[in-house]
Amino acid sequence: MYQIDLNCDLGESFGAYKMGLDEEILHFVTSANIACGFHAGDPSVMRKTVGLALQKDVKIGAHPGLPDLAGFGRRNMAISPQEAYDIVIYQIGALYGFVKAEGAKMQHVKPHGALYNMAAKSKELSEAIVEAVYRVDPQLILFGLAGSELVRAGEKIGLQTAHEVFSDRTYQQDGSLTSRSQPDALIHDDDQAVSQVIRMVKEGKVLSQQGVDVSVKADTVCIHGDGAKALVFARQIRKSLEAADIAVKAISK
Repeated sequence: MYQIDLNCDLGESFGAYKMGLDEEILHFVTSANIACGFHAGDPSVMRKTVGLALQKDVKIGAHPGLPDLAGFGRRNMAISPQEAYDIVIYQIGALYGFVKAEGAKMQHVKPHGALYNMAAKSKELSEAIVEAVYRVDPQLILFGLAGSELVRAGEKIGLQTAHEVFSDRTYQQDGSLTSRSQPDALIHDDDQAVSQVIRMVKEGKVLSQQGVDVSVKADTVCIHGDGAKALVFARQIRKSLEAADIAVKAISK
């Protein structure tokens, strides 16, 4: 039987926040990537989101991003590998504290937004990020874009890695995600998004924007928790995956 982890980026706001939506989405996912305060999130939201994930028995991961609240961490910044190392350790440590305070363990680390996409292509940036993860805890699982420099760097240093694919993003023929600056970056049709995921899991292929099939390894699939139809889609993709004989389970160590 095929198997996939279903992860979602959560805790991406401040103060009051829509905790109700996060709580509902947690019914359908198996891993939660929790914002650590740089691109989104604050101490109160982090604490609440950790608590909700533990209540739902959802695995917890740190979601470190660039220090860019105004741009939601989605704008490229000219940071050095040393700066990347420092901000990743800082953010993992912040979330680790909340997880530890609840008597739980953190499962993984998944960089956010521009940091994630920059690392997917930059060997130097990837090596700095994975060294930060490894130095904090070599038992953490690294989530990275399938086939990317980030995953290769993680495997090289000895981290367990999870090749990640995306349900609502389009792909280029080099295996990278289409830039959000392009009008065709997002898939808005839910049925198309679900079909793309099922094919990636079962066939290991995704159709690029250039009309060429790209080989991908799918260990975990990301759904975004900040969309207008996030909850509806989370419910639909979980149901559709299971109907396609794909077991939805967290990454095992």
